[in-house]
Amino acid sequence: MTATATATAAARTGWLTDVRATPATLAQWWVLTVRLIVPSVKTGEIITAIAAPLTFTASFYIPLNRVMSFAGLGFSSYAQFMAPIVILQACAFTGVSAAFRAATDAVSGLDRRFDAMPMHPIVPAAARMASNVFRLLIGLVAGVIGTYVVGFRFAGSFAHTVGFLVLGLLIGINFCLGADAIGTYTRSPEATTQMLVLPPLILGMLSTGLAPAHQFPHWVQGFVRNQPVSQFAEALRALGGDPGGHAHPVTWSLMMPTVLWIVGTIAVSCYFIARQNLKRS
Repeated sequence: MTATATATAAARTGWLTDVRATPATLAQWWVLTVRLIVPSVKTGEIITAIAAPLTFTASFYIPLNRVMSFAGLGFSSYAQFMAPIVILQACAFTGVSAAFRAATDAVSGLDRRFDAMPMHPIVPAAARMASNVFRLLIGLVAGVIGTYVVGFRFAGSFAHTVGFLVLGLLIGINFCLGADAIGTYTRSPEATTQMLVLPPLILGMLSTGLAPAHQFPHWVQGFVRNQPVSQFAEALRALGGDPGGHAHPVTWSLMMPTVLWIVGTIAVSCYFIARQNLKRS
């Protein structure tokens, strides 16, 4: 091993043994975060983050409003019923972008270049997540505004409204963490994007986000009712409330599946992200 390699290895070991958020680590995280956010503003990627939830709102509401209202939803309006699926699709869209970005960094060799620097190996992943959260917040705001235009209203208490927004953010972070782990592992932006586009579409259509479970064929109702997108949608719907008082009450039995899904998937995603980044060191 050369003297340079030895010095680099020693520096890396020092950073690995000290995982505290030192001023240098925070400065590196901030620089990398800005590196990801500024180009997205200049290239118009932020406009896409705004347009996607608005498109989801129009795509769901315009063709389905009259049909689903006629079929019966148990809610005061279809806009009130479908608002959670718009939020979830916005989260999924951000997740696909997060996977593409992670795969691009991996295949371009950027992660390897970061490994050669005296930088904790988790810093690049943390910077990607910060930029993902930035886009996620924009998407969530656009989703709330879009659904508000077609008739959605927060009908619960202030605490429930805050809970709706916080839960949407946590679900989005959950999606982004999982997507980042997948993108880093596959190292193929094209394959990763294709891999992650289909699951949100299938789970979104076969969920209670667009229609109640009883409107699906009997043989698939169990899956529709219990899959994670439906659990997320029901939790958001309860927190959002209904002006007519038809929303389910916010109870632990209703919220617990969502909490377990989020905690479990975030824990698994963080493990694989840490494992993939630390093993390169």
